Amino acid sequence: MKTQVAIVGAGPSGLLLGHLLKRAGIDCVVVERQSRDYVLGRIRAGVLETVTTDLMIRLGIDARMRAEGLIEEGFNLATDDRLIRIDITALTGRHVMVYGQTELTRDLMDAAPNRDLPIVFEANDVALHDIDGDAPYLTYAKDGVAQRIDAQFIAGCDGFHGPSRRAIPAGAVREFEREYPFGWLGILADVPPCHPELIYANTARGFALASMRSTTRSRYYIQVPLTDRVEDWSEDRLWDELAQRFDPLSKYGVTHGPALEMSIAPLRSYVFETMRHGRLFLAGDSAHIVPPTGAKGLNLAASDVAYLADALAAFFASGDEVGLVGYQARALARIWKAERFSWYLTKLMHRFPEDGAFEHRMQAAELDYVASSRAMQTAIAENYVGLPL
Repeated sequence: MKTQVAIVGAGPSGLLLGHLLKRAGIDCVVVERQSRDYVLGRIRAGVLETVTTDLMIRLGIDARMRAEGLIEEGFNLATDDRLIRIDITALTGRHVMVYGQTELTRDLMDAAPNRDLPIVFEANDVALHDIDGDAPYLTYAKDGVAQRIDAQFIAGCDGFHGPSRRAIPAGAVREFEREYPFGWLGILADVPPCHPELIYANTARGFALASMRSTTRSRYYIQVPLTDRVEDWSEDRLWDELAQRFDPLSKYGVTHGPALEMSIAPLRSYVFETMRHGRLFLAGDSAHIVPPTGAKGLNLAASDVAYLADALAAFFASGDEVGLVGYQARALARIWKAERFSWYLTKLMHRFPEDGAFEHRMQAAELDYVASSRAMQTAIAENYVGLPL
């Protein structure tokens, strides 16, 4: 098979890029090592910046998102005894939308056949070849048969554990990482949210997040040590802990219900600055990971592919390589700002094991300043709603 752009990974970044390229008249194919059901079974973020919703609108794949997504005009930072509301719309004139990453991915997948975007699922042993030359190609096995895709460019949208980043020679690699000494224990359940807007809470019992996927489906998290396992937490124990943290603060209180999913996710800040090597370009989680505090992961992936799609469109339209040459620097400028905000919010709202009374007083002073300063709230709102492309 021959194509202009071979895309590795059928998560939201790969699918968004594929649709943007097809819209520009560029031939492409998406290759995914997992099954469709597996990809759609992954539970991920649910807060979309306007950069992401605008891309869906531009593609005309926004009908269900508009019908089912929840417009959020603010969110809350909390201590044990008070909510500090950050009024996003009043401070920035914009808003975020609550719409699950799984649903956005489903919309992109469902639209692919009508947009003539081919997706190869269950492609095993994907490998990248000759990325330094003018004729890179992919190999993989499908149903036990070896396959090859020749392309002019390869886009690695295959996440942190995919083969694309590993295809870059060690001598060309620039990477930066910070691992956090705790994880998030999450529960997804078909129960109404405890509050109309998200609450990020820094309490004496530790960090907790109350969020939602819809008016009838809630997503909660609490901070746990890295030594904890899901098996250590019964559903009743987790619901009781959430009630301890949110019932005094929230409008409706925590409603208990059977878990659809429970898991523990570690927190990491990671940037792989080599986002271009030869004819290979990285986008999304293959190039960066942010802590979920601040909801930047999916939205950074969207800005990456917006930059990359524009650069590839200019190249195929007129041979203009300026966008391709500048892609890495342009993407990294936004990535590092998002990393900074996610790091800041994580540091502000979590209890770190090494912290003592002094650090806790610093957190309290910072939150008190946020509560009293419109300028500080504006800075937080601008970052939360998403910096401009």
